[in-house]
Amino acid sequence: MNPSVKRWFDRLRSRTAAFMHDLLMVPVAWLLAYWVRFNLQRIPPDYLGTAWHTLPIVMLVCGLVYWTFGLYRGVWRFASLPDLVRITKAVVAATVIVMLVLFIYNRGAHIPRSVPLLFLLFQLALLSGPRLLYRWLKDHRLALHAGVRVLIVGARGAGETLVREMRRDRAHTYDPVAFVDDTPRRQGGDIHGIPIKGTTAKIPELTKNLAIDLIMLAMPTASAAEMQRLVQLCEQTGKPFRTVPQLQNLLSGQVTINQLRPVSIEDLLGRTPVTLDWEALRNGLAKRVVLVTGAGGSIGSELCRQIVAARPSRLVMLDNAEFNLYQIEIEFAERYPGLDFTRYLLDVGDRHGVDALFQRERPQIVFHAAAYKHVPLLENQIRTAVQNNIFGTKVVAECADRWQCERFVLISTDKAVNPANVMGATKRVAEILCQDLAKRSRTRFITVRFGNVLGSAGSVVPLFQRQIERGGPVTVTDPDIERYFMTIPEACQLIMQAAVIGEGAEIFVLDMGKPVKISYMAEQMIRLAGREPDRDIEIRYIGLRPGEKRFEELFYDAEDLIPTDNPKIRTARRAIIDRPHSTLERLRIAIRGCDQDTLVQSLQCLVPEWNMQAPPVQHAAADTKQLETAVK
Repeated sequence: MNPSVKRWFDRLRSRTAAFMHDLLMVPVAWLLAYWVRFNLQRIPPDYLGTAWHTLPIVMLVCGLVYWTFGLYRGVWRFASLPDLVRITKAVVAATVIVMLVLFIYNRGAHIPRSVPLLFLLFQLALLSGPRLLYRWLKDHRLALHAGVRVLIVGARGAGETLVREMRRDRAHTYDPVAFVDDTPRRQGGDIHGIPIKGTTAKIPELTKNLAIDLIMLAMPTASAAEMQRLVQLCEQTGKPFRTVPQLQNLLSGQVTINQLRPVSIEDLLGRTPVTLDWEALRNGLAKRVVLVTGAGGSIGSELCRQIVAARPSRLVMLDNAEFNLYQIEIEFAERYPGLDFTRYLLDVGDRHGVDALFQRERPQIVFHAAAYKHVPLLENQIRTAVQNNIFGTKVVAECADRWQCERFVLISTDKAVNPANVMGATKRVAEILCQDLAKRSRTRFITVRFGNVLGSAGSVVPLFQRQIERGGPVTVTDPDIERYFMTIPEACQLIMQAAVIGEGAEIFVLDMGKPVKISYMAEQMIRLAGREPDRDIEIRYIGLRPGEKRFEELFYDAEDLIPTDNPKIRTARRAIIDRPHSTLERLRIAIRGCDQDTLVQSLQCLVPEWNMQAPPVQHAAADTKQLETAVK
């Protein structure tokens, strides 16, 4: 039999059984009403005769009303308050209509005045009681084997939802034993019969006393500091622990068992949720053709996912990495079947190809995320860095100006501030180019500057994860090195917000919070893997790599930080630097001639604050050696 036909028959059979049950309860309720009216004694013959004589009418009316009120759309297994409300409405309506029909039929002869009220109450009990009993038996049924004993941290909405999910699980995989919660008024209470045993400080004690097998952290709104404290308590137990996603990462706002996952470094370094002006975002991006360069990268791909929520008329994705572009194409074809999108395998430095793209697609909003960003690698690849990060940006920005785009958003980096490396210096030149274009273009050129993103390709988090999986050592460049971090979704949301509020020529600086020591990240990631730093897995300090600074900066001293309507976005305002055309031309000639010395001199001229630590070519051997050490 066809599966859909089978499901239809199953639903019909289930509804028919429920309807027959309710219909059989009608005569029971009707006759009980008479019996109770006469004090559980013998019913006088005249009254008993009327009760039997009018019963078919009562059953017909009740059956029609029950069906009309949709009592059989719900499933007994999940009977809840809305079902009880629906039953109450149906029973009240059925009783009123029955009495009206019987009054017309026989003027209500031999129907005592208390019978309608008793009939109503018995209907409520006989219709709702079996449903609730059935659900209770399903939720509390005995299992042949005990489930995993669970301690739930957080006696709020997420914790309550998890308990209901566990109770509905036919395999009885989890057995919720107790809650802990720090809210004083919840102490001593219970949720669905599961007691709240105390505060979170009692996690180690309760885990031992109650023979807990698994700890579930049901606190999606917990701060980073709170998560760090809870993780430390859970680690003391020696038992596995899982968490629900942070609230900003839950699309529906609802928590389910299958969303539980191990605690990640993002949870411990988490930040307060981003508040976005979605109405302004939709007004700024909806029904527009949006181009994202570097669409296959960490930032670019997430930008594309976030932009889809604003409902653009068309999404154009550009990348020069074939496999990355293929991956994002497959993902979007599967996840967004109705989305109008296209992709181009193209280098941003290809002026003719990019210009043809703009002519064909006519993008109105451009997010320029394409860039080479790996700091140590680019130190002795200055020609490639200049060609991509400077002239690639110049090509795309000038096409945006030529084809009269509404907005062009350059995604920059904190490494462009007082740069100590080739990557930062090239990105600083890209910022200057966009500000220079903004002075004479109708296109609004906007720059968004922020620090590292957690989990991006080539970042420290995937490297540490691989090293931990191999048993170490985890390589950290310097004990004091600090970096600013934010999650990829947060960065992309703020980029979109800045794109909408920008008027042109601004450099927006995202609030990165407090810098985090890389050594602390390494220690926490080792602990999250169930190991102990420097006991199970060594942390090895290998020295700063070429182009690295101990501390990053988000803005220049000469820049005034101006707040915007979004507290996480500020404007870095300073005098716009004129673009030296002759120096750019020297850079172009040096690229053609592969002239390393001229490239360095010209870049130093464009970015005088570039603190070049040593000639880039001299870093190659040391950089290779340190990379090999990090991989071993």
